[in-house]
Amino acid sequence: MDLMNRIFKSYLDKFVVVFIDDILIYSRNKEEHAEHLRIVLQTLRDKQLYAKFSKCEFWLNEVTFFRHVISADGIKVDPKKIQSILDWKPQKIVSRVPEFSRFS
Repeated sequence: MDLMNRIFKSYLDKFVVVFIDDILIYSRNKEEHAEHLRIVLQTLRDKQLYAKFSKCEFWLNEVTFFRHVISADGIKVDPKKIQSILDWKPQKIVSRVPEFSRFS
């Protein structure tokens, strides 16, 4: 377990997600979020770790994190990551259409 996961172990999957050095804080409402943010920042301070303010984003209603868009509506794949599939033009020449039936 890496350092950040150890530091935030008691908060993981409750209101914190850590990926390497990225910390995502999620909450049900603004009051809860203020408390969660205070806990995370205090924990960093107690461990003498610091967040680079220019890389921080606070009070977002929606965030893109690890190729997913997370909001109050739930978690969905980042639309930018599937745009090429949506733009895929159907093949007009039958011989170029892959044979999917052999994988059934």
